[in-house]
Amino acid sequence: MVKHRWSRGSRPYLDHHKPNRSALMPTVLITGCSSGFGLETAKLFLEKGWKVVATMRRPTPDILPVSDHLTILPLDVTDPASIRKAVEQIGDIDVLVNNAGFGAAVPVELIEPDTARELFETNTLGTLAMMQAVLPAFRERRGGTIINVTSTVTLKPLPLVSVYRASKAAVNALTESLAVEMEPFGVRVHIVLPGRSPETSFGNNARPHLRGLDNPDYKPMIEGMIANFREESGPITHAVDVAAAVWRAATDPGAPLKIAAGEDAVQWMAEAEHS
Repeated sequence: MVKHRWSRGSRPYLDHHKPNRSALMPTVLITGCSSGFGLETAKLFLEKGWKVVATMRRPTPDILPVSDHLTILPLDVTDPASIRKAVEQIGDIDVLVNNAGFGAAVPVELIEPDTARELFETNTLGTLAMMQAVLPAFRERRGGTIINVTSTVTLKPLPLVSVYRASKAAVNALTESLAVEMEPFGVRVHIVLPGRSPETSFGNNARPHLRGLDNPDYKPMIEGMIANFREESGPITHAVDVAAAVWRAATDPGAPLKIAAGEDAVQWMAEAEHS
């Protein structure tokens, strides 16, 4: 195990009112750890000597290394009772990483209301509920870090991901306002923006919601998007890029509010800042 000594300036938070809390092994809670970004992030924090609470809707214990510092819990971010139960089991944490979410690629004209509601309930309201679950303790302790994983699709208009993009843009807006609200209380807040990542299950998870392939106007657009997302050449985002960005947000008190994760994400953010 790698142990880190934390100064007051570098530790995500150091509780001076509870001397029994370990100053050597902070705790991170990560949602959506069953695959992709969440799974890789959980592995990295374990390697770095943190206590990791990895949550997923349907726990799969064998996907993470066996460790005394790992807790795997069921958690559905759309279920208030599930959130409450998990938070009660976990107790105090230092960092919350909101990574759980899913995507859908559907023309605005064709997206079904149930799919639109589910996108916002999971990606936006689920993130909000998780933040609200930990914020009282963070504020009272005058410390803690919240990291919300969104997407670079929020940086420029793209076809077919409109409602997904809107759900993630809403998280960006929530996070930006929260950062201002929490600054007086010593709570850090960050946004990590990944780019296109063919190696994750994002595309497969989005497929059940796909609509429009039977429409001659939309079919070429959809087929082109699917081919582009599966293309592994050119600048892309790897899960390890996202894990590294989350690690930076958790451990670097000077980290910016928004952190691009992945070569393509860095390019997109630079373009957005200069447009």
